Amino acid sequence: MRGRDLRRAREAAARGGAATAAVRAAGTTPADAVTIARMTQASEIPLGRAVAYPQAYDAGLLFPIARADKRAELGVGAPPPFVGVDVWNAYELSWLDARGKPAVALAELRVPADSPRIVESKSLKLYLNGYGQTRFDDAEAVRARIARDLTVATGAAVAVALLPAARFGELRLRELDGACIDDLDVAIDDYGPPRAEYLRTAAGAEVEEALVSHLLKSNCPVTGQPDWASVQVRYAGVPIDRAGLLRYLVSFRLHSDFHEHCVERIFMDVLRRCAPRRLAVYARYTRRGGLDINPFRATPGYGDAGNPRGARQ
Repeated sequence: MRGRDLRRAREAAARGGAATAAVRAAGTTPADAVTIARMTQASEIPLGRAVAYPQAYDAGLLFPIARADKRAELGVGAPPPFVGVDVWNAYELSWLDARGKPAVALAELRVPADSPRIVESKSLKLYLNGYGQTRFDDAEAVRARIARDLTVATGAAVAVALLPAARFGELRLRELDGACIDDLDVAIDDYGPPRAEYLRTAAGAEVEEALVSHLLKSNCPVTGQPDWASVQVRYAGVPIDRAGLLRYLVSFRLHSDFHEHCVERIFMDVLRRCAPRRLAVYARYTRRGGLDINPFRATPGYGDAGNPRGARQ
């Protein structure tokens, strides 16, 4: 690596705050984070490009993207007014056991919202595909390797759980809890960019409720492909006008951004426009390439992100 690039990578890794501690906890050194951080040149992003699918494990395929720039656009300071997690589900994970026989599992990956970086989804798909022809002693070795690599890539401790094939029958569909606002009798002709001015409060005493819509759609900022999601807005405070919330969510329809950034925009806009005492926003996106991404953001201490798999997932 050239000296200038090395300095930039080190600076990027240092901006992560908790990155060094998380990397050390994973049994690695900050130099690992530097190696991956230098991959974040826009010209190297695999999304939207034809790439060869790997035949062997390679942690270098992971492509980290800093959260800071998009948060700066939203005026999110440090620390941000939310906590949360990005829940990833990987449905196409396979590897070879010590004797060469294939094994399969589903993987749940939990990336803390305070990580300095996210991982671009196609790079994660390519990375996981590399396990398919790689031998491991057992499933725990696979789980630990994924957790280590994602911790280095994101700069924070990533929790990984594997569900073996023998337990696939335990999975059940469950939609987000709350009152669905999709059947409101409203006319809509605004599909982007997102319009925070649609958000307003209604008259009435304070409530605590969850509102759900299945009409959230945004677009990949690299390929332009549509991203479909159900979203839950749970809050405590003055009632939020439901028609305004629906119009606001539909105004993402032509917007281009990554899933995590869309949810943080929704959280910040609702917080600023409606001023709830407590707020949580959870989006469950449909899968692409064997992965779904489900960001959860909340005021500290308000709820937690389960992993309810909806019918569209």
